[in-house]
Amino acid sequence: MAVPVAAWYLTLAAGIGVSLVALWRLDRPDGRWGLLARKRLVMGVPWGTLVAVLGVAAFYLLAQDGLANPRDPVVLPFRAWGYLYPTGMLTAGFAHAGLGHITGNLLGTLVFGSLAEYAWSHFPRERGTTSFSSLRTNPFARIAAWVLGVFVVGILSGLFALGPVIGFSGVVFAFIGFALVRFPLAAVAATLLADVVSLVYNAIRFPTITRTASESFSQPWWADVAIQGHALGLFVGIVLAAWLLYRRNVRPKATHVWLAALVVAADRGLWAVYAIEGSDTFTLYQGLGAALVFLVAAVVASGATATPRDLITSIDLSRREAAYGLLLATVFALALVAVPFNLFVVNDPSAGLGGADPVEVGDYTVFYAEDVENQYISAVPIPAGNTTSVNASGVIVVSEQRNIWWEQVSKNRLASSGEATIRVGGVTWNEDVRVTRTTWSLAGSDSTYNVRLGIETEDRPVVFRDERATADARIDGRNVSIAPTGDGFDVVVSRNNETLGRATVPENGTNTTVGGITFERDERDLFAEREDTRLRIARRSR
Repeated sequence: MAVPVAAWYLTLAAGIGVSLVALWRLDRPDGRWGLLARKRLVMGVPWGTLVAVLGVAAFYLLAQDGLANPRDPVVLPFRAWGYLYPTGMLTAGFAHAGLGHITGNLLGTLVFGSLAEYAWSHFPRERGTTSFSSLRTNPFARIAAWVLGVFVVGILSGLFALGPVIGFSGVVFAFIGFALVRFPLAAVAATLLADVVSLVYNAIRFPTITRTASESFSQPWWADVAIQGHALGLFVGIVLAAWLLYRRNVRPKATHVWLAALVVAADRGLWAVYAIEGSDTFTLYQGLGAALVFLVAAVVASGATATPRDLITSIDLSRREAAYGLLLATVFALALVAVPFNLFVVNDPSAGLGGADPVEVGDYTVFYAEDVENQYISAVPIPAGNTTSVNASGVIVVSEQRNIWWEQVSKNRLASSGEATIRVGGVTWNEDVRVTRTTWSLAGSDSTYNVRLGIETEDRPVVFRDERATADARIDGRNVSIAPTGDGFDVVVSRNNETLGRATVPENGTNTTVGGITFERDERDLFAEREDTRLRIARRSR
């Protein structure tokens, strides 16, 4: 008997409640936590972080049509496609690719943003200063400055991110960097707490999960990580926090900062350095990534804890200036590496179109093609893995106006799912393009398919037909093939390379005789029968 969902929610609530009560009895805070929060935050609340959360959520719900389609927002017009498309560059840092994406970033914002804002403080921390004595010490001005800083970092994360990125994670990593410099051990605890918050959130969404082993398409999780954007955000936060600590004459413990940077970099996947080898093919340089994690820890610890003692007396260069200069150089290097990619220009919007039948929606062209040169990756003269060019196969979206040439749905992904929806549009409009793939798998390992593409509300024509496929099995010396043709498929019977007959694959519940073989359709299965021989010759996947 299935357990009601409410029972699982009660179980979860009880487990959390018992744990918190036990903590309260073991270590009564007596208002100490609230007092500490109110010493740094107005009413003990991280108002700037909450404003950021509300702003990002509002953008997702309104501009990205997340209110009507929470799991499938409009994404394409809000990616950072290049400097020739300012809208995408300015919005990429605040837009998201889906509900799970924005939820993860907003949870990270609440955890790390609150800690970072606590480190910033709404009230002045310098000795002898009082609140409201100047604009700089005004708590409300400091909250406004925090919100402005979040907005600026969000813009920078789009302007200097590598590739057509999207998401608030650049700012989240800036929060993490800011927090780990000022409160390194608390940042480690917050990293673990973020995992716990994510666990609770997923338990609320899916109290129970049942899965059946089956074939599915998935690409490595690290292939979806904007590693350069995350590293850039992290170092921006570190640079800002180090500057703040220098001004406040606060020097955290080097070992604590080193450990925090190491744990955060490892836990947040900053070691996932990868290259694109081809459509759905990636190479992870894990050894290099692991080495970089330790280098990051060393650079951060040096920059955040260096003393003002002279390093090179002859040029009046202190240890702190050198270490901070290294941090700044890291930020500039991470930002500048993205500039060549963001200068990408779609010179030939029709590249790869060939004889494909495209769908035109506003300024977008959507078409299906296989083994065409990926214009986006090949436009930058930097090798991608072991090759200087990468081919694309699948549904491709092009917009000369928005500087877009992108493989939106790969051939392998479409083969696995059988269907996909491509949402195109702009700030004030959107339209759905639907693509479906119908595949016939024949006895043995051969298969053939066709692809339909069009506006979701209209009839979708066939825009791509694969070569005909032949079954391994032979019936009385006859070969059986299925060939895409017109809007459907034909069954073809041949012997010794001579076609004996050809006819449309029968509808469900009907049969037809071709070349001396009777073919009968039963739902997705196609059976072939001749005299006393009967076998399933093909199966339709969709």
